[in-house]
Amino acid sequence: MFLFILAALLGAAVLYIRRSESSLGIPWIPDASARLFAQRPLPPPLDDTFLSSPKFALPLRAKGRNVVDANGRRFKMSSVNWYGGSDELFIPGGLEVVHRDVIARTVRRMGFNSVRLPYSDEMVMANPVVMPHLLAANPDLVGLRAMDVFQAVVEALTREGIAVIVNNHITSATWCCGADPCDAGWANDHLPGMMCRVRQTEEEWIEHWEEIMGRFRNNSLVIGADLRNEVRGMWGTMPWDRWATAAEKAGNALLKMNPDWLIIVGGTESGNDLTGVARRPVVLDVPDRVVYSAHVYSWSGWGSLGGRYAKRTYPSFVQSMRKNWAYLVEGDIAPVWVGEFGAPADPGVGDANYWKNLLRYLKTIDADFGYWAINPRKPKDDDRETYSLVEDDWITPILDYRMKDMTELIRSGRG
Repeated sequence: MFLFILAALLGAAVLYIRRSESSLGIPWIPDASARLFAQRPLPPPLDDTFLSSPKFALPLRAKGRNVVDANGRRFKMSSVNWYGGSDELFIPGGLEVVHRDVIARTVRRMGFNSVRLPYSDEMVMANPVVMPHLLAANPDLVGLRAMDVFQAVVEALTREGIAVIVNNHITSATWCCGADPCDAGWANDHLPGMMCRVRQTEEEWIEHWEEIMGRFRNNSLVIGADLRNEVRGMWGTMPWDRWATAAEKAGNALLKMNPDWLIIVGGTESGNDLTGVARRPVVLDVPDRVVYSAHVYSWSGWGSLGGRYAKRTYPSFVQSMRKNWAYLVEGDIAPVWVGEFGAPADPGVGDANYWKNLLRYLKTIDADFGYWAINPRKPKDDDRETYSLVEDDWITPILDYRMKDMTELIRSGRG
């Protein structure tokens, strides 16, 4: 009888979980404000939010919770990710569709004042000549190598007045980030030689940073280095102390090249966890250069008592944000850039719940942010990027609930 009751309880629990999970995928119907936003032209960008504005005086630095200019004026990092340099084709996406200057103008027209531009260590190590068809709309780049194309994209953005944050995304050039232990951190030489297709030591990781950033030491709108994407170790076992020590080593090496760069250090647990900063902050040889970064997605929070963010209430969500990273912002301790978050154009109710909670909170604390991503297509197989903010032409913005909220977030806190 006991076993029968236990089996019945387990069966009921499984059925409840399945129904609960399936309900998250029910299509969400945009509210009236989102539908109205989609019917109007996109508001023009606020020129005085860009570093190219006379309002700002470089260099930037960290001051309390904010990134500020030389005069103490806040520069709010309102960013979008433009990926591809870390993937198998080795270059930022879209260069076969339109000229890089057109994409840069699209970014600015949408109001984003900065771009997070990922690269892989393999891109630096191999640095292949880029296949001509991938540069069909940029014929002046045909015959160049991957790092030259990466540099040309950076220069297109900065010519448009857009700040650039270079990001070391992954070791092996591929879509990030799976369970491969070879890419779970910045170095993988502790693993068996046959295990990793691309191997590197910590020293080589830093050398790759020096090689790529050496191209930008005189470009004042390349404002910083996002040292590594979503360090996690084997199944989320990366100790904060180990990562903080490596970040200091890499950060100090880069600051010897240019003491004005911001050094951006992401959390562990796939970017979600900055709790270790409270007892062990990252300290660099040049003061006021550390900016922390957090990533927040609908599936984040899995394995915790409160569950994934797709299903949390707003109070539960805020409690998790404050525990993981927002205590640094609300306590005026250090800047935190939410460098990755995103949602699909056609969300289920779970995605919409996550998005509404996150954007409500980001607006409340007037957060620095970086949306993932502008790209309409994933590079290798040309699959549709459901999180994209533009149509396949790389010109036409998708005016939906996401751009509505981010447009409001860009404009929040002004006065």
